[in-house]
Amino acid sequence: MAEFMGYHRPDGRVGVRNRLLVLSVGGLTGPAARRIASSLRDAACVILPYEAGLIGEDKAIHDRAALGLASHPNLGGVLMVGDNPVMLERLAAGVTARGTPLAAISMDDCGNDVFELVARGGRAGARLIREMSRQRRAPAPLSALTVGLECGRSDPSSGLVANPLLGHVADALVDAGGTAILGETTEWLGAEHLLAARARTPELAAAIRAAVERREAAAVAAGVDLLGTNPTPTNIASGLSSIEEKSLGSTAKSGSRPIEGLLGYGEPPAAPGLWVMDAPAYAPESLTGFVAAGAQLILFTTGVGNSYVSALSPTVKVSANPETCARLNGQLDFDASAAFLGETAPEALAEGLLGTLCEIAGGTRTWGEILGEGDEVVSRFGAAL
Repeated sequence: MAEFMGYHRPDGRVGVRNRLLVLSVGGLTGPAARRIASSLRDAACVILPYEAGLIGEDKAIHDRAALGLASHPNLGGVLMVGDNPVMLERLAAGVTARGTPLAAISMDDCGNDVFELVARGGRAGARLIREMSRQRRAPAPLSALTVGLECGRSDPSSGLVANPLLGHVADALVDAGGTAILGETTEWLGAEHLLAARARTPELAAAIRAAVERREAAAVAAGVDLLGTNPTPTNIASGLSSIEEKSLGSTAKSGSRPIEGLLGYGEPPAAPGLWVMDAPAYAPESLTGFVAAGAQLILFTTGVGNSYVSALSPTVKVSANPETCARLNGQLDFDASAAFLGETAPEALAEGLLGTLCEIAGGTRTWGEILGEGDEVVSRFGAAL
């Protein structure tokens, strides 16, 4: 468990997969991107539908996320299609600077003929995959890993066992020189003082509290009652009573190490260690924030079951609920129910989960990958023109 087999990239990062990304930079070419990706083996398709009209902070965050996705270390190449040549050129320049092989094709290049776009895209994607197939895995240290920490459709077993289990793994990863990221800001509410107490500086502690207060204030201003929104009706039906109770379990995913900094949505960590990301709690947006920040893997706990996974980063599903583990044994990647039943010490399970993480980093498929699940959803932060 001291290392894994990965793909070493030109910028020094290490990928755990070697996939082609077919990226639609704009919604108009989204259907064409799906058609291209479906014709190419092991290609992932991501559509960024909001290409036009973005302004201010929303545009800056969207551009950062687009570059993070297009130059992700799990990619051996990227094929970009779009309807705005200027935007394609700008994004292509950023991707090239990071060393990711790419091809970019605009609708304008094809005389606005979608059949021609699909044909050209298919040929360009095939050439990229041919070159990607020459790459080989090589040993890499745990310090090369960045892991996002997520939970979804939680129940009491999540906070009691599964999330603290992720915390043990996060501690081990950080101790080895790696990086872990905790998100879901509204799920710090009621436990933010515990995170703030682990901040490297007083300024960071204040920033963590302020991030939670902004989310809470936004809910109040919109007349939203968090009870029923977060925790969700599924959380409540499975036994969680309040956002504070859910937060105490959710923040346990972060382990016990000092927090190095507060990241914006999709912002890459500046150094190894434990980081927190100020981001939406909804899993599709949250996972994409981690992936855009460079996370090669996601650890995702669930109580009653949650099938959502990232398209670019293998998502390791973990549950400690014995009934869920029995019912979803073809969807969960790690069964932690023995700790919930008192049959195994959490520390022993943490070693097993870290081993599973390394196996998946080295090429073992997650159930989500096998079943062809996966998507990426970049958050929106404002109105469009």
